[in-house]
Amino acid sequence: MTKLIKSGAYAQDNFVPVADDAALPDGAVLVSLARFQKDRDALLARNTPIGVKLASDQNPQVLADDLSRLSLVALEFPKFRDGRAFSWARILRTRLGFTGEIRAVGDFLFDQVNYQHRVGFDAWEVPDHFTVEMFHKALNEMTDVYQPSADGKKTIRELRAAK
Repeated sequence: MTKLIKSGAYAQDNFVPVADDAALPDGAVLVSLARFQKDRDALLARNTPIGVKLASDQNPQVLADDLSRLSLVALEFPKFRDGRAFSWARILRTRLGFTGEIRAVGDFLFDQVNYQHRVGFDAWEVPDHFTVEMFHKALNEMTDVYQPSADGKKTIRELRAAK
């Protein structure tokens, strides 16, 4: 069982995950990239929120022409050692200008939440044992950063240069 954390609190997940061969329910849906590509026109014609779930080996640039019509891109972490979703989130935010929800799903660690947030994630599917308090602790463990990222936070180098 998983829970959704958005804006630092538990949130209702309004997106219904839909299998590739299942009928589309009313309302917001979360579909695979294959399903989106196969049924793109029908999905967009529904005029309801659409989310696309990308596997770690699926580059979000394939969605570039449709990002303005998507409400959610869910990026999968199949195992915590697979960090491709970090790059995909940053590409979505900085190169492609995606302003919708970027959701982390799958196997990620407490230690990765802060980095996920820095590159553009703003929602997390977390296991039941992962509390909001743990989320806030993870989010705030790093106060100073060395690398620039999508969050615009000043790096240690920039802070030192400003003195």
